[in-house]
Amino acid sequence: MEPLYQQTHKQVHEIQSHMGRLETADKQSVHLVENEIQASINQIFSHLERLEILSSKEPPNKRQNAKLRVDQLKYDVQHLQTALRNFQHRRYAREQQERQREELLSRTFTTNGTQKKILDIANMLGLSNTVMRLIEKRAFQDKYLMIGGMLLTCAVMFLVVQYLT
Repeated sequence: MEPLYQQTHKQVHEIQSHMGRLETADKQSVHLVENEIQASINQIFSHLERLEILSSKEPPNKRQNAKLRVDQLKYDVQHLQTALRNFQHRRYAREQQERQREELLSRTFTTNGTQKKILDIANMLGLSNTVMRLIEKRAFQDKYLMIGGMLLTCAVMFLVVQYLT
């Protein structure tokens, strides 16, 4: 039992050092390091199962100590497994944020293009130029009405805060 325990204990320390490497790995090699760590963790779990069987076969005076040592290793490996999952979750969230950021940056927000499309659709529907000019004028007036409403709301909120404090 002792050689297997020592080997497993050594592997746990190697995984801990690999976890530090995981933080500094570049984007291409991070998957390789993750897979390597996961394979080591899986191997350790199989060693732990074998160690549990061997610890139950120890003499009664050594059995309790052997089981405690195996349980401590098991706890350490579960902690490493959790740390790996947390790292993978953070990396996935970071990659998803980067994809969303790139998607937003690649979009073009043009009101002129939208307005032109609306005018083309209105022409297709047969609206006259006069009606279309009235719609444009109304949109222009609505914009100033909205800005005025925002300013009035801000002023009222400022006065309420001043009055209440």
